[in-house]
Amino acid sequence: MAGFRPVTVLHSGIGVPAGEPYLPSRPDEVWWGLLPNAASRPVLTVPSGQAVRIDTISHEGLLADQGGDPRAFFGAAGIPADALLDDVLALAGSGRRHQPDVAGPHVVTGPVAVAGARPGDVLEVEVLDLVRRAPYGVISNRHGRGALPGEMPIAPPGLPPGAAVPPVCLVAHTRGEAGVLPVGDGREIRFPLRPFLGIMGVAVATTGPVHSVPPGPHGGNLDIRHLGVGARLYLPVQVPDALFYAGDPHFAQGDGEVALTAFEAPLRALLRLTVHSDESVRRTAGALSAPWAQTDALHIVAGLDPDLGEAMRAATRNAVAFLRERFALPPQVALAYLSAAGDFAVSQVVDQVVGVHCCIRRDDLRGLDGSKGPGGRDGLDGPDGDISG
Repeated sequence: MAGFRPVTVLHSGIGVPAGEPYLPSRPDEVWWGLLPNAASRPVLTVPSGQAVRIDTISHEGLLADQGGDPRAFFGAAGIPADALLDDVLALAGSGRRHQPDVAGPHVVTGPVAVAGARPGDVLEVEVLDLVRRAPYGVISNRHGRGALPGEMPIAPPGLPPGAAVPPVCLVAHTRGEAGVLPVGDGREIRFPLRPFLGIMGVAVATTGPVHSVPPGPHGGNLDIRHLGVGARLYLPVQVPDALFYAGDPHFAQGDGEVALTAFEAPLRALLRLTVHSDESVRRTAGALSAPWAQTDALHIVAGLDPDLGEAMRAATRNAVAFLRERFALPPQVALAYLSAAGDFAVSQVVDQVVGVHCCIRRDDLRGLDGSKGPGGRDGLDGPDGDISG
């Protein structure tokens, strides 16, 4: 399985194998600040089990508080216009204007209809590959947002009383497999790249607008950094054909995402979309209040709530329910195990609805007799295929 690899600039369509399902991020194939809903029309339809290449772009450099002109914004950081992606320039020049009073900042590609998906089914999103589309991105901190609203960003000298503090948007670069953030005095910080998509979700069962910022049972802006290459995300389907979408690409993020954004930068994702409809999987989805995920080493169960304490409690309840449904653990045993060995981390505290995720080591659960509970081997194989084991 391929991982991410460095590129210079990967424009729309470049390097896409002929005949392969592919969704670019052209202006008519993206949403800006809102997510698809039950009334949305798909821009691509695929069968269950199909892999799709999806281009994603970051909103950073496009927003009004950055001037709305990516040429000027990135040019000020020394990035020439010929290093900007064609779809970024196309969106900036399309006449579409972001409306921050009613919508989030994110540019979201899709939706993709997965034929045959029904409400109550579960859509498995397997991340097969993530390719960096540019060698730079942005980390931003904005007035009134992030983990330290009112403290940061720091007001510049001479700012009039009562005036909004301007955002601090730092352009970072890639060097090999590291991110590089200039300190500003000739020094720089280097850190590992860990690409993932901050937004992966299914359409919400409403015909009203769905804001892109808060995550929920539909997935959306989960910002769980573990969802990189090799991860599988499980999303309870709410509308026929699921209507999957992706966006908010990251080159790296720490747990918490405390500034407001992390290393936001464009990715091309190869994602396999598989529908699971067996009763055990549907029952697991019904027992949890949020999506769940898996990597080679971990089961990941999320909790979501506007209050961080409630999000922690939701993650704990969901982890107990997951262990009950998939491994037939009695609740008191599950809670004891989680206290001894489960790792709870803050996914993000900046998206209105905050997230906590519980990481459970898969090796700890091997050898349990999954036949005593729903799911079979490893507690996770359903009759229509390996859902998470």
